[in-house]
Amino acid sequence: AEILEATLDSPDQGAFGIPCGKVNLNGDTIDVDVPAIQGSYSGVFSNDTLLSGAWKQGGLFFILNLKKGTNAVVYNRPQEPKPPFPYRVEEVKFINKAENFKLAGSLTLPEGEGPFAAVVLISGSGPQDRDESVFNHKPFWVLADHLSRKGIAVLRYDDRGVGGSEGKHENASSLNFADDAEAAFDYLTHHPLINKKKIGLAGHSEGGLIASIVAARNNKVAFVVSLAGPGINGRDLLLKQTGDIMRVSGAPQALIDETLATNAKVLDMAIEESDQELFANNAMEWYVSELDKKNPGEDERRAKISEFTQAINAVNNPWMRYFLKTDPAQFWSQVQCPVLAINGEKDTQVNHEANLNAIKRAVNRGGNKKIKIVALAGQNHIFQNCESGSPAEYIKIEETFSPVSLELISSWIRESMKIK
Repeated sequence: AEILEATLDSPDQGAFGIPCGKVNLNGDTIDVDVPAIQGSYSGVFSNDTLLSGAWKQGGLFFILNLKKGTNAVVYNRPQEPKPPFPYRVEEVKFINKAENFKLAGSLTLPEGEGPFAAVVLISGSGPQDRDESVFNHKPFWVLADHLSRKGIAVLRYDDRGVGGSEGKHENASSLNFADDAEAAFDYLTHHPLINKKKIGLAGHSEGGLIASIVAARNNKVAFVVSLAGPGINGRDLLLKQTGDIMRVSGAPQALIDETLATNAKVLDMAIEESDQELFANNAMEWYVSELDKKNPGEDERRAKISEFTQAINAVNNPWMRYFLKTDPAQFWSQVQCPVLAINGEKDTQVNHEANLNAIKRAVNRGGNKKIKIVALAGQNHIFQNCESGSPAEYIKIEETFSPVSLELISSWIRESMKIK
């Protein structure tokens, strides 16, 4: 019998080519397993072009009817750089000496003799490639292209365990990722075309925290750009993020309040109990006793417990545990080089007001007055001009990186590093 293969696309979430497991076709009935996201689909062909069925995931069940299409979804990304490029590209490898593995990246070098000022780009949370590819956008490629056209060399690299980079992503915390970023920085200090006194770091989201960790301990870092980086601790940041995203998605206030109360309880339990198994048991015990006060039906109870198990797993890993407890101010207050911190005013993931002000306070507290903070009107967490700031919009917006933000970053670096 022929072996059937399937992949799953979820365009609204920017997820493409998710590999499926077993595919069974029996007459006009098809069953597809998607273990990567704990999902499965069962359907019946009504005719050649229509499949009627249901999607199951995490204890939940949805009717999902699929129509045969001729083309997969293609997104227009007008800012994606196209050759010929007025700069050179070197494919590079460098070593994280702390854990002894190789990372791979692309170094874009402006035209001319050099030596050039340079910046290392540090991606946000989750395994990311060197372009920080997200929702069919490549923000780091667009940023690198812009900066290298403005006379600044840029090194962007695949996160550990992604693309050409060795190492394991799971079980690593922001502190481990700081070693990766510092390895990239060290590589540039030995490059003949780079001015070693003018090498900085630019980090997006969690990358902003990582940049502050490296700059706090390495006084050779010449400047730091925080692109929607955190200034407040992870616990408070995540609660604000959940509330803001639910609000712009139109959730009723009562549901938001209930969700935040549950989340706060779970995050606090995770912070207090360092033993992962004990935490999971305590959290589940608490949740089930709260749930049973409401007398849910058997199916609802099962679905809710399954959902809560996933929530516990999301918190119960070294990355999240470090992030929850960490106050970025401890690092920002030790950064002595020039700092540019920018945020979209419609950022629902890292609130601009709370985080920009916290970064500024911390940098000033360490006696560093060389900080500029900018809140960008109408922009979201990935610096697109947007409607609401909801992450659901990222994929639908054609713009990858606001030209206003690109210009702000390049002109600030040129000014700070006195590039003629």
